Amino acid sequence: PRVCVVGSGPAGFYTAQHILKHHGGAQVDIYEKLPVPFGLVRFGVAPDHPEVKNVINTFAQTARSERCAYYGNVTVGRDVTVPELQQAYHAVVLSYGAEDNRVLGIPGENLPSVYSARAFVGWYNGLPENRDLKPDLSCETALILGHGNVALDIARILLSPLQLLRKTDITDSSLAALACSKVKRVWLVGRRGPLQVAFTIKELREMINLPGTRAVLDPADFTGLENAVKDAPRPRKRLTELMIKTALEKPREKPVEAQAAAPREWGLKFQRSPQEVLPTPDGKRARGVRMALTRLEGSGDSARAIPTGEVEELECGLVLSSIGYRSLPLDPAVPFDTQRGIIPNSSGRVEGVPGLYCSGWVKRGPTGVIITTMNDSFDTAQSVLEDLQGGVLDMSPSKEGFGAVESILSSRGVRPVSFSDWEKIDAAEVARGKAVGKPREKIVDPAEMLRLIGH
Repeated sequence: PRVCVVGSGPAGFYTAQHILKHHGGAQVDIYEKLPVPFGLVRFGVAPDHPEVKNVINTFAQTARSERCAYYGNVTVGRDVTVPELQQAYHAVVLSYGAEDNRVLGIPGENLPSVYSARAFVGWYNGLPENRDLKPDLSCETALILGHGNVALDIARILLSPLQLLRKTDITDSSLAALACSKVKRVWLVGRRGPLQVAFTIKELREMINLPGTRAVLDPADFTGLENAVKDAPRPRKRLTELMIKTALEKPREKPVEAQAAAPREWGLKFQRSPQEVLPTPDGKRARGVRMALTRLEGSGDSARAIPTGEVEELECGLVLSSIGYRSLPLDPAVPFDTQRGIIPNSSGRVEGVPGLYCSGWVKRGPTGVIITTMNDSFDTAQSVLEDLQGGVLDMSPSKEGFGAVESILSSRGVRPVSFSDWEKIDAAEVARGKAVGKPREKIVDPAEMLRLIGH
């Protein structure tokens, strides 16, 4: 059987890995729109979290299998359509993730100095489409809307001492911009309360221990929470206890010296929902955000934030919206639920289209960490294997996989990038990094990548 996977992030690679491992005869082709593989492992994971990127070694092993092929620089939906892939393959799995962000839907969100977390993360991680972002870091206070791990990542990158970042694979241009940054205070603002934050304890601890930076948490926000979390699941309990402990910690002796030692600060603000980004008098950038104060109805994860009618203004010159990623429809031939931003499916089988599957964020929405995506992708791969073995699919021998796609691509002037091409780009990045004491220096321009491999 010939199986095709669209997207080379964790969902795509884990799906391919599981199919190859449990079907001795399957051939899996992975298509990717960028020349370079690995999706959010390369472009989403924070540069100072290199250990999370170790999964790349597993993915590379999969890509080097003689029954697996990687075709980068191919945009499915434009260079080749999904129906054309269905003609060429016995099964097609869509694992292309979430390439857009949710919008706030408030006045002023399109002002300069207001950015989506997705674009900002893409900028410091070298995602080609965000390489020219040039965020304005000339203000002292930044406001991040959202209480997830991505929001903490951004706060950490904005406040990290440069000598820590210099040893990472953060891009050269973003390092230069951060070196000139005036930002020294970051507020992370959420609509709900401390019991609903979405970040994890590891990321919170890392932020609390960031050198040269102090946490500013208001003890009043945590009144009575010790009792409320007594019976909560252990991760939630430990996370809340750490916030309470941090909020109640007395500033160390000799506050003047301590202040001087920690010139930067960050804090969490709760139960505030953005109503409007307020412009400077010349309308050229943001000067603050008007917030509706909220009260919570219900408890735990299902608590809802209801505006109380009161508002307040928070001053800031940089606004980052970290309220979630969003998947987009890929091809008119594929059903898509625009409301939920997913492909309607059951265990990864796309509703009403036999032989078409999905895995990862486009299957279940943009939540969870790499391990969540792994389990989800194994689940989809299992559905593919069951259907291959259960005679549900059209197994006609005339489906010739990449052979058929190759002629379509060449007729449209598209030259795919192979995995060994990627390894040349990889080697060049590592060599450039080595010269400046970094693990790698990412190439951010696809044209330069293609020149490097002689395309």
